[in-house]
Amino acid sequence: MKSSYLIFTAFLALASCALAFDPSPLQDFCVAINDTKNGVFVNGKFCKDPKLATANDFFFSVKEGNTSNSLGSKVTPVTVNEILGLNTLGISLARIDFAPRGLNPPHTHPRVLNKGDVFVFPIGLIHFQLNVGYGNAVAIGGLSSQNPGVITIANAVFGSNPEISSEVLTKAFQVDNKIVDNLQKQFWFDNN
Repeated sequence: MKSSYLIFTAFLALASCALAFDPSPLQDFCVAINDTKNGVFVNGKFCKDPKLATANDFFFSVKEGNTSNSLGSKVTPVTVNEILGLNTLGISLARIDFAPRGLNPPHTHPRVLNKGDVFVFPIGLIHFQLNVGYGNAVAIGGLSSQNPGVITIANAVFGSNPEISSEVLTKAFQVDNKIVDNLQKQFWFDNN
Protein backbone atom coordinates (compact mmCIF):
# COMPACT_ATOMS: atom_id res chain seq x y z
CA MET A 1 0.00 0.00 0.00
CA LYS A 2 2.81 2.38 0.95
CA SER A 3 4.67 1.65 -2.28
CA SER A 4 1.58 2.35 -4.45
CA TYR A 5 1.00 5.60 -2.51
CA LEU A 6 4.65 6.58 -3.10
CA ILE A 7 4.40 5.82 -6.82
CA PHE A 8 1.13 7.80 -7.07
CA THR A 9 2.71 10.78 -5.24
CA ALA A 10 5.75 10.66 -7.52
CA PHE A 11 3.45 10.53 -10.57
CA LEU A 12 1.54 13.60 -9.35
CA ALA A 13 4.79 15.47 -8.74
CA LEU A 14 5.99 14.72 -12.27
CA ALA A 15 2.62 15.54 -13.80
CA SER A 16 2.56 18.94 -12.12
CA CYS A 17 5.97 20.00 -13.49
CA ALA A 18 5.85 22.83 -15.99
CA LEU A 19 8.49 23.74 -18.47
CA ALA A 20 9.24 27.46 -18.48
CA PHE A 21 11.00 29.55 -21.12
CA ASP A 22 11.40 33.14 -22.14
CA PRO A 23 8.90 33.71 -24.94
CA SER A 24 9.79 35.89 -27.90
CA PRO A 25 8.56 39.48 -27.57
CA LEU A 26 6.47 39.03 -30.72
CA GLN A 27 5.39 36.13 -32.89
CA ASP A 28 6.85 37.89 -35.92
CA PHE A 29 8.96 40.96 -36.70
CA CYS A 30 8.27 44.68 -36.59
CA VAL A 31 10.63 46.69 -38.81
CA ALA A 32 11.03 50.19 -37.36
CA ILE A 33 10.12 53.26 -39.42
CA ASN A 34 10.05 56.99 -38.76
CA ASP A 35 6.64 57.45 -40.44
CA THR A 36 4.20 58.12 -37.61
CA LYS A 37 1.16 58.37 -39.94
CA ASN A 38 1.16 54.86 -41.37
CA GLY A 39 2.85 52.83 -38.63
CA VAL A 40 1.80 51.01 -35.49
CA PHE A 41 3.73 51.99 -32.34
CA VAL A 42 5.45 48.94 -30.81
CA ASN A 43 8.37 48.83 -28.35
CA GLY A 44 9.36 52.48 -28.74
CA LYS A 45 9.30 52.56 -32.55
CA PHE A 46 6.69 52.70 -35.28
CA CYS A 47 6.43 49.59 -37.45
CA LYS A 48 6.51 49.25 -41.21
CA ASP A 49 3.79 47.26 -42.92
CA PRO A 50 5.28 43.71 -42.88
CA LYS A 51 4.36 43.28 -46.56
CA LEU A 52 6.80 46.11 -47.37
CA ALA A 53 9.76 44.66 -45.44
CA THR A 54 12.88 43.84 -47.45
CA ALA A 55 16.16 42.06 -46.77
CA ASN A 56 17.82 45.49 -46.38
CA ASP A 57 15.72 46.03 -43.24
CA PHE A 58 17.78 43.27 -41.59
CA PHE A 59 21.23 44.15 -42.94
CA PHE A 60 24.03 46.51 -41.92
CA SER A 61 27.63 46.48 -43.09
CA VAL A 62 30.05 47.01 -40.20
CA LYS A 63 33.33 48.55 -41.34
CA GLU A 64 36.64 48.46 -39.51
CA GLY A 65 36.71 51.19 -36.86
CA ASN A 66 39.33 53.94 -36.68
CA THR A 67 41.49 53.21 -33.62
CA SER A 68 43.85 56.19 -34.00
CA ASN A 69 42.56 57.96 -30.90
CA SER A 70 43.68 58.31 -27.28
CA LEU A 71 41.99 55.03 -26.26
CA GLY A 72 43.13 52.99 -29.24
CA SER A 73 39.66 51.57 -29.77
CA LYS A 74 36.45 52.19 -31.68
CA VAL A 75 33.03 50.78 -30.82
CA THR A 76 30.57 50.45 -33.71
CA PRO A 77 27.07 49.81 -32.34
CA VAL A 78 24.59 47.75 -34.33
CA THR A 79 21.26 48.55 -32.69
CA VAL A 80 17.72 49.13 -33.90
CA ASN A 81 18.98 52.53 -35.12
CA GLU A 82 21.30 50.79 -37.62
CA ILE A 83 19.23 47.67 -38.41
CA LEU A 84 15.57 48.64 -38.37
CA GLY A 85 14.57 44.96 -38.37
CA LEU A 86 15.97 44.55 -34.83
CA ASN A 87 12.92 46.35 -33.45
CA THR A 88 11.17 44.03 -30.93
CA LEU A 89 13.76 41.26 -31.34
CA GLY A 90 15.47 42.12 -28.04
CA ILE A 91 19.04 41.98 -29.35
CA SER A 92 21.79 44.23 -30.66
CA LEU A 93 25.48 43.85 -31.45
CA ALA A 94 28.66 45.88 -31.26
CA ARG A 95 31.96 45.61 -33.09
CA ILE A 96 34.94 46.79 -31.04
CA ASP A 97 38.19 47.41 -32.93
CA PHE A 98 41.41 47.59 -30.89
CA ALA A 99 44.87 48.86 -31.76
CA PRO A 100 47.70 47.16 -29.83
CA ARG A 101 47.16 48.05 -26.14
CA GLY A 102 43.82 49.63 -27.12
CA LEU A 103 41.23 49.97 -24.37
CA ASN A 104 37.46 49.98 -24.28
CA PRO A 105 37.26 51.84 -20.93
CA PRO A 106 35.20 50.74 -17.91
CA HIS A 107 31.53 51.03 -18.64
CA THR A 108 28.21 49.37 -17.82
CA HIS A 109 25.61 47.50 -20.03
CA PRO A 110 37.66 41.94 -16.10
CA ARG A 111 38.93 39.17 -17.56
CA VAL A 112 41.48 38.34 -20.28
CA LEU A 113 39.96 36.41 -23.15
CA ASN A 114 41.78 34.21 -25.60
CA LYS A 115 40.97 34.09 -29.30
CA GLY A 116 37.57 32.45 -29.71
CA ASP A 117 36.57 32.77 -26.03
CA VAL A 118 33.14 34.04 -24.99
CA PHE A 119 32.38 35.92 -21.77
CA VAL A 120 28.99 37.03 -20.42
CA PHE A 121 28.67 40.32 -18.53
CA PRO A 122 25.49 40.47 -16.42
CA ILE A 123 23.31 43.55 -17.01
CA GLY A 124 24.66 46.58 -15.15
CA LEU A 125 28.08 45.07 -14.33
CA ILE A 126 30.91 47.55 -14.93
CA HIS A 127 33.37 45.96 -17.31
CA PHE A 128 36.12 46.77 -19.79
CA GLN A 129 38.16 45.16 -22.53
CA LEU A 130 41.91 45.61 -23.09
CA ASN A 131 43.91 44.27 -26.01
CA VAL A 132 46.97 42.87 -24.25
CA GLY A 133 48.48 41.66 -27.52
CA TYR A 134 50.88 43.24 -29.98
CA GLY A 135 48.56 43.21 -32.99
CA ASN A 136 45.16 44.59 -33.82
CA ALA A 137 42.12 42.78 -32.41
CA VAL A 138 38.37 42.72 -33.01
CA ALA A 139 35.63 41.77 -30.56
CA ILE A 140 31.96 41.22 -31.33
CA GLY A 141 29.51 41.89 -28.51
CA GLY A 142 25.95 40.61 -28.37
CA LEU A 143 23.58 42.55 -26.13
CA SER A 144 20.18 41.51 -24.82
CA SER A 145 18.44 44.72 -25.83
CA GLN A 146 17.63 46.29 -29.17
CA ASN A 147 19.03 49.63 -27.94
CA PRO A 148 21.15 49.00 -24.80
CA GLY A 149 22.94 52.35 -24.48
CA VAL A 150 26.31 52.76 -22.78
CA ILE A 151 27.61 54.80 -19.86
CA THR A 152 31.40 55.22 -19.83
CA ILE A 153 32.31 55.55 -16.15
CA ALA A 154 35.24 58.02 -16.43
CA ASN A 155 33.19 60.33 -18.67
CA ALA A 156 30.18 60.17 -16.36
CA VAL A 157 32.21 60.80 -13.19
CA PHE A 158 34.95 63.23 -14.23
CA GLY A 159 33.45 64.72 -17.39
CA SER A 160 29.87 65.24 -16.24
CA ASN A 161 28.01 68.47 -16.95
CA PRO A 162 27.24 69.91 -14.50
CA GLU A 163 30.35 68.55 -12.86
CA ILE A 164 30.23 66.52 -9.67
CA SER A 165 31.65 68.44 -6.70
CA SER A 166 35.40 67.91 -6.12
CA GLU A 167 34.61 67.39 -2.45
CA VAL A 168 32.31 64.48 -3.28
CA LEU A 169 34.79 62.82 -5.69
CA THR A 170 37.76 63.36 -3.35
CA LYS A 171 35.90 61.60 -0.55
CA ALA A 172 34.42 58.86 -2.78
CA PHE A 173 37.76 57.89 -4.38
CA GLN A 174 39.87 58.64 -1.28
CA VAL A 175 42.35 60.76 -3.27
CA ASP A 176 43.82 64.26 -3.01
CA ASN A 177 41.68 67.16 -4.28
CA LYS A 178 44.41 68.07 -6.83
CA ILE A 179 44.02 64.67 -8.51
CA VAL A 180 40.27 65.14 -8.87
CA ASP A 181 40.72 68.69 -10.19
CA ASN A 182 43.24 67.40 -12.75
CA LEU A 183 40.93 64.59 -13.86
CA GLN A 184 37.99 66.96 -14.25
CA LYS A 185 40.07 69.19 -16.55
CA GLN A 186 40.87 66.30 -18.93
CA PHE A 187 39.14 65.81 -22.26
CA TRP A 188 37.31 62.50 -21.90
CA PHE A 189 37.27 60.77 -25.28
CA ASP A 190 34.16 58.76 -26.16
CA ASN A 191 34.99 55.77 -28.41
CA ASN A 192 31.33 55.15 -29.26
